[in-house]
Amino acid sequence: MGLPWRFWLYGGPLFVFPAVFSLPVSAQDRIRLSHSALEANNAIWYIAKDLGFYKKSGLEAELLFIPSTTTSVMSLVSGDVQVANASGGGVASAVVAGSDLLLVACYQNSLPYELVVNESVRSPEDLKGKSIGISRIGSASDVAARVLLKGMGLEPDKQVLIIQVGGPAERAAAFRTGRIVGFPAPPGVIHLTNMTFKILASTADFKTRFEFPYICATTTKSYLARRRETVKKVVMAHIEAMHFFKSRKDEAKKIISKYSRLTNAAYLEDSYTAAAKLYDRVPLVTRPGMEAQIQEAAGRKPGARLRFEDMVDDGIVRELDQSGFIDKVYAQ
Repeated sequence: MGLPWRFWLYGGPLFVFPAVFSLPVSAQDRIRLSHSALEANNAIWYIAKDLGFYKKSGLEAELLFIPSTTTSVMSLVSGDVQVANASGGGVASAVVAGSDLLLVACYQNSLPYELVVNESVRSPEDLKGKSIGISRIGSASDVAARVLLKGMGLEPDKQVLIIQVGGPAERAAAFRTGRIVGFPAPPGVIHLTNMTFKILASTADFKTRFEFPYICATTTKSYLARRRETVKKVVMAHIEAMHFFKSRKDEAKKIISKYSRLTNAAYLEDSYTAAAKLYDRVPLVTRPGMEAQIQEAAGRKPGARLRFEDMVDDGIVRELDQSGFIDKVYAQ
């Protein structure tokens, strides 16, 4: 089935990255994958393509860029892709609605977000009665906004209004025109604008890590049951890409720049540093973080009953860890 959507970025058509392989097609497992952003946090998806880690693991992989967790989830449900990047919050919401999605690995289990505000905001008290912009309710930016506000002792929705604005470009426009006084953004993103701003709070400053399944490999229960070894190969490729990212800073930044088409040195440095700190060596799904998202999603549908085990199967990661595969990768 072909993708029923057309995606655009920076005023041009969507990038579609078919992998090119030298091995016979019969030696490779065919699979279609998708990731949802071109920033550093998603880099292991396209690093695995760029450096041939999918091929090394035995995959003939077509990698698509679908710039929305919600749409990535839709593509999984429809069968257009077999493994996609999706956050725990997005998966929990989809499962509550009846989808059979599963998280099989989470490479980042915390939200790397900053609260960007107008320079007139001098303290958290100045946010009271004003609006913070997010992409969509239930999105990572929504979760980040609420966590950051609570971390400063503020009550989301009651003291500070959270409104749906759209993607990064729409949020920047709303900020510039004064519709919102601030918005959550990944580290470094604000360097890409010519706006005056200040960072009021950052999840990186929290005393303990805020647990949230953020960059995760997600599939359907039915596909995992049929093609578990294929999914395992995807996770293996990502673990190799993650090791490369964490150990080869300059090369990783060049690949981020290549795919994002961004050359701003401050952005590349800040985004790389934040992502490298958050990539987990053993990419298990954080139970506290996922259970919090389950509770949040279930709260939006009265009577819904969900468990961690209903939407997480991290047996592949445990198998790779116990077999010594991860230790071998990191010993290189």
